[in-house]
Amino acid sequence: MLTLGPKGLLVGVLNVTPDSFSDGGDNLDPEAAVRSATAMVDEGAAILDIGAESTRPGAAPIDGTQERARLMPVLEAVRAALPDVPVSVDTYRAETARAALEAGAQIVNDVWGLQRDPQIANLAAETGAGLIVMHTGRERDVLADPIEDQRAFLSRSIEIALAAGVRDGQIVLDPGFGFAKDPAHNAALMARFAELHALGYPLLVGTSRKRFLGHFTGREAHGRDVATAATTALLRAAGAALFRVHDVAMNADALAMADAMVAAGQRDGA
Repeated sequence: MLTLGPKGLLVGVLNVTPDSFSDGGDNLDPEAAVRSATAMVDEGAAILDIGAESTRPGAAPIDGTQERARLMPVLEAVRAALPDVPVSVDTYRAETARAALEAGAQIVNDVWGLQRDPQIANLAAETGAGLIVMHTGRERDVLADPIEDQRAFLSRSIEIALAAGVRDGQIVLDPGFGFAKDPAHNAALMARFAELHALGYPLLVGTSRKRFLGHFTGREAHGRDVATAATTALLRAAGAALFRVHDVAMNADALAMADAMVAAGQRDGA
């Protein structure tokens, strides 16, 4: 059981895809995926997040059969090699989520916030799996105020989860940096991040190597790890609990310093 709050936790990204924006093709082979997963755990990842369909803008869609054909061999190999490390599966399909949970995953990470396939909520209620509920601006009208839009979308997602019988302690919210958000929107979301605590659930952030970091730094995807680490430190100071990242080692250092600052502030304020 992982405890959220006293220190930030890193979630290592393991994409089992040929076309993800920064690591496509790196982990399609189960042995390669196990090597990557082991390295991330050694560097400080508390959770591994495995996804088999790219969610980058313009990515070619695949069906559930293709998704599971990519996912399951890697998931099974990682669970066998690292049985004590919690695994999240990045999917918006209940059928894929069920297969992954039956193979040993413990968390479902839904980038559509239960609003593409609400059966994921029923599955989480049935199994007790952790549930990461992400905000997206894709395929819908978005409110002008970024925090109001977060509240509107995520409140609906929470309603779906609770109506299905999911317990509060299973839910983590993700504001969905980069998902149909322009650079100004992402920057505003960072600046006002603390307002999201009013939703009442732990918060995960996934800024790693995203396009908006390139907008501000001028760097391509593989050159954005320093900017990612900066957002990790800033958003930890604003109260984020989990950080989904590609470069675990660099973000572990950033998080260590942010945790030290947060702890010092709590002591001084006691």
